[in-house]
Amino acid sequence: MVVSTSVSRMRGRHSARPPGAPIRAVLAVLGTCLVVAAGAVAGLTAVGSGSHPPRRTAAIGTGSDLPEGRLNVTTSAPVLSPATTSAPVLSPRAAPVAGSAATAGHRDPFGTAAASYLSGRAGTALAAVYDVGTGQTWHLGQGQPQAEASVVKLDVLETLLAEQGPDDGIELAASDRSLAEQMIEDSDNAAATSLWYEVGEAASIRSFNAKAGLTDTTPSSCVACPGFPWPGWGLTTTTPDDQIALLRQLVMPSSVLTGAERGYALSLMEDVTPTQRWGVSGGVPPQVTVALKNGWLPLQGTDSDWQVNSVGWVSGDGRNYLMAVLTTGNPTEQYGIDTIDQLAAMVWQDMR
Repeated sequence: MVVSTSVSRMRGRHSARPPGAPIRAVLAVLGTCLVVAAGAVAGLTAVGSGSHPPRRTAAIGTGSDLPEGRLNVTTSAPVLSPATTSAPVLSPRAAPVAGSAATAGHRDPFGTAAASYLSGRAGTALAAVYDVGTGQTWHLGQGQPQAEASVVKLDVLETLLAEQGPDDGIELAASDRSLAEQMIEDSDNAAATSLWYEVGEAASIRSFNAKAGLTDTTPSSCVACPGFPWPGWGLTTTTPDDQIALLRQLVMPSSVLTGAERGYALSLMEDVTPTQRWGVSGGVPPQVTVALKNGWLPLQGTDSDWQVNSVGWVSGDGRNYLMAVLTTGNPTEQYGIDTIDQLAAMVWQDMR
């Protein structure tokens, strides 16, 4: 059981911002630079302004009736009703300008090495990588959609944000901000269940996914599923391509999310708790920005059939790409983590 204390948690090593940096001051400087540069660089996309939501001090409760150690091995958060508040946040950085050196094509980052590596591993792995600069996509493995586990929490977050309206700001209630932070940064199950119900469950998530371009994701029809001891939203099925489509809503101009909403979601994904900073961050240097969401779940209620997934954005040191990996049939949770870490390290090296 994990119980939070009154001391704010240290920011993760993959955060694009140094600990304690005043975001509004940084944005003010960036805004000035962008105005000056606008006359010289055509098509440069401006960065939005704002701040990260206040850090939580003591939000995770201990009274959950959900089993511990599964989906996210964290404790519960209270089910809270919405109110209204707003605060602008930093928008994601602009994609490379078409025709620049950054859009030069890459070789397949999976190549024969990744296929050879997987041939000696148990279970089934499906993966996709999308180069933000060139628009190229590469795939690894073939198979049916797999269970999302806690990766579905990113879909819940985007659905929640999309329901806030068209204004270029964040209209989330303070209670919803707290739940969103717990759900993404700590992968808290009870917070996810609260927001799953609040956004309108499977029907609303399915509607958002259609607008976002997801074609092979099926939201779970139950939260308390017969014969399944963990929250049923983890049984939502998806494909790597659909997860790339979901991530693209955050790092590229989106018709369903505002710039402030995109920046807010990325800020949470950059600040996941250190013990969950694995997966697509494998092999990535600490100075590079990584915004990710992971999921892990024993599908049969035992420790013999683990679903382990990781999706996210990697940007820095000449790279700018999205990656989604789904693995099933892992004999242990750590086995699946090791598989994704190794694949991610291969991709990082080959995306130069």
